[in-house]
Amino acid sequence: MKTKDFSLQVKELSEDGTFEGYGSVFGNVDSYGEKVMPGAFVESLARHKREGSNVLMLWNHDSREPIGVWEDLAEDAKGLWGKGRFLLEIQRAREIHTLAKNKAIGGLSIGYREVETEPDGNIRLLKKLDLYEISPVTFPANRRARIESVKSERMEEFARRLRDGDPMPIKEFEDILREAGVPKSMAVAIASHGYAKAIRSDSEGEKANDQAVRFLQMLQAG
Repeated sequence: MKTKDFSLQVKELSEDGTFEGYGSVFGNVDSYGEKVMPGAFVESLARHKREGSNVLMLWNHDSREPIGVWEDLAEDAKGLWGKGRFLLEIQRAREIHTLAKNKAIGGLSIGYREVETEPDGNIRLLKKLDLYEISPVTFPANRRARIESVKSERMEEFARRLRDGDPMPIKEFEDILREAGVPKSMAVAIASHGYAKAIRSDSEGEKANDQAVRFLQMLQAG
């Protein structure tokens, strides 16, 4: 079995240990000079479903340390998406859940067998993979995959406060933008100009606030 790591960015995890994220991102050349291609997991996922077998969730690929279950796995345009749940009745799972919430671990990793590959210059294209497991790991090799919460409480609070006429301070909105991946200079400009104008102007505020919510939703979806 071969493994491939992807970076982990935890925004928040639910208290019951549930999270969503990507175990693999398509079209991105990793530090090994390999690129996972769309469709790489389709046959493997279909086989697991047909045979009633499970893709495992282990800690650092250690078969002696199962820490959770993958409740749903599917390919989309971005990559291999999964909804997982840490089994918090297990001590190690509780520890990993705590580490993940505090951004103290570094990635997700897939365990797989190569079925079909193809050279493309100096890059290897991974076109078909037999997926065995997706596990949290300590160190990432690919910076684009990430675990995200099923439900962003920060985003919900932002939208609620806009609806209630009690918008967040400019600095807090800037922090939300930064957490969503917006560069610092751009986040400062957006928060201190457009958002600041919106929360000062009753006539323009509702329209601008709706635009702000849509903007953040687009960032989270990306």
